[in-house]
Amino acid sequence: MKEKSLKWLFDIFLSIQEIQGFLDEYNIKSFSSYSQNRLIKRGVERNLAIIGEAMNKIKQTDVELFEEIQYAKAIISLRNHIVHAYDNISDENIWSILINHLPKLNKEVNTLIRK
Repeated sequence: MKEKSLKWLFDIFLSIQEIQGFLDEYNIKSFSSYSQNRLIKRGVERNLAIIGEAMNKIKQTDVELFEEIQYAKAIISLRNHIVHAYDNISDENIWSILINHLPKLNKEVNTLIRK
């Protein structure tokens, strides 16, 4: 694995950890509590954008690694949506990503970092 790719995987890992820290610190356990907290939503969205940008850099420089990440294209699409269509972000979709997909990405990234 390229050294820069490892750095970007760590960026993804740290952003996931930060998101989880936000949810834990503010005791965000339900969609209702998430959707009512603008500060948490903005922090989560910023970290999802960082994850997407790091994934895009991996795509541009390390195609082999990029192809190992299951939803890499969707992660980049989410970043583009957050950055360019900020006025049309669905709290429901973001919450679903946090609950259903982020834990899987965390495991996947941890495995790749240890490789």
